[in-house]
Amino acid sequence: MNVMNYRGYTARIEFDERDNIFVGRVLGIKVIINFHGETVTELRNDFEAAINHLIVDCELRGITPEKPASGKLMLRIPPEIHSAAVIAAQSAGMSLNQWAGRVFAQATNSETSYS
Repeated sequence: MNVMNYRGYTARIEFDERDNIFVGRVLGIKVIINFHGETVTELRNDFEAAINHLIVDCELRGITPEKPASGKLMLRIPPEIHSAAVIAAQSAGMSLNQWAGRVFAQATNSETSYS
């Protein structure tokens, strides 16, 4: 998947062969934000303008712009998986939060590292 990042927001990028343009969609937030451009420069400029517009609009309305993630995650998993995860975390000398963070970082190829 091709992505662009700006001010903490991530967008998925695709090429629309029919219209011969790049199209993007901001991920991880409820509001739908799409943008496009014929060149990568146009695409990036439209993406940044869309995010800046979101932030300004929220400021004008007196609300906090939605962010893709807060860093808090609640999961519902079967008890046997929960137990196995606790054991794996303890075996690695980590808390369950540290271990899960490392597993998520590895699974998403994130640059964030957990020890």
